[in-house]
Amino acid sequence: MEYSAVALITARRGGRRGSRRFTARDLVVLGVLLGLPVLLDIAIVWGPTLASVVLSFTSWDGIGDIKWVGTQNYTNLFTNYPPFWPAVRHNLMWLGVLGLVATPFGLLLAVLIDRGVRFSRFYQSTLYMPVVLSLAVVGFIAQLVFSRDQGALNALLGNRNNPTDWLGDPDLNIWMILLAAAWRHTGYVMILYLAGLKAVDPSLKEAAAIDGASERQAFFRVVLPTLRPVNVIVGVITVIESLRAFDIVYAVNHGRNGLEVLSVLVTDNIIGEASRIGFGSAIAVVLLTVSLGFVITYLVQEIRGEKNR
Repeated sequence: MEYSAVALITARRGGRRGSRRFTARDLVVLGVLLGLPVLLDIAIVWGPTLASVVLSFTSWDGIGDIKWVGTQNYTNLFTNYPPFWPAVRHNLMWLGVLGLVATPFGLLLAVLIDRGVRFSRFYQSTLYMPVVLSLAVVGFIAQLVFSRDQGALNALLGNRNNPTDWLGDPDLNIWMILLAAAWRHTGYVMILYLAGLKAVDPSLKEAAAIDGASERQAFFRVVLPTLRPVNVIVGVITVIESLRAFDIVYAVNHGRNGLEVLSVLVTDNIIGEASRIGFGSAIAVVLLTVSLGFVITYLVQEIRGEKNR
């Protein structure tokens, strides 16, 4: 009888603990910790995003009345705005160079360092150092290297009498800037893949070697598939870097004379002398749409991957 009473009391206490309601203090803490970040995210990110979408269908100089023009901004953008298509081409070139040159090279460096070559720590630190620099600083370094009159590259090549204008020639400057951007991106990719390679189970390589696979076959058929999460992260970062390219070209020549990119066009139209906020918002919406396309594709692939697992 006494044992039953104790069990009954314990059960009641357990039930009370399981069905415990939040106190007013708990609700306040949750509201502060969750509510404030959500409100800041809405105010700083989603609010301006939705405002840009609405303003892209208007004509507004930031001072006068807002005039609704429908899709006129998009029509002018695609058919009657000469810098737009060169900017699109440059962003695609950015994506191609970072994705097809810098990323594989970063993977190669990660594989070499993972094998334990001599002075690997020195190489790792040296190659990662550009990552800690902002793209604006990389742009200033590019000016020091590729400058026509006092640049290090012309001095190294001995082109003093007839120096090459690496940054002034619109046929050359985009490639020089892409080289500087790839220099920074390679170190970032190298560190990501190096972390992924350190997490690969050594027994997988040993099993592949026992099965008679060569070192190259073991890497492409065993190691690289296990790096799928890292591959996805690197792909997303590469797309983001190519679409948000702004600092480096703006530091060189304000994104003009062969260095036009979409982000610079947005800035020039919204806060430049023209103050065409509606037209600049239309360019921003195009950039947003392209970004969402990659993000949605990434999320769909991740959801499918989780279901298959």
